[in-house]
Amino acid sequence: MSDDQTRQHDDCMERFIELANTMKNEGLPVNLVSWALMTASGIYATYSVTGNQGGLNPSGVDKIADAYRSNLLNIQELRKQQAAANDAGEGSSD
Repeated sequence: MSDDQTRQHDDCMERFIELANTMKNEGLPVNLVSWALMTASGIYATYSVTGNQGGLNPSGVDKIADAYRSNLLNIQELRKQQAAANDAGEGSSD
């Protein structure tokens, strides 16, 4: 991704998280909001590949599921790194 696309990606992601937090703050359970976002993402991922016509064949489902898995693994690795950096910072004398 180019720097511009990365910035656009991050901006879109932050907007989705802001909307999810708004729904949570309105009293919806976090797990319900999460599942709804995942469902919406799946619908939109299908649309991004097939348009408004048809659906994904099994290999297309596998490709999108693999992309979700890869992204989720990357997110977890980043969270571990952030937690480690926070733990290391707690021991400093700043």
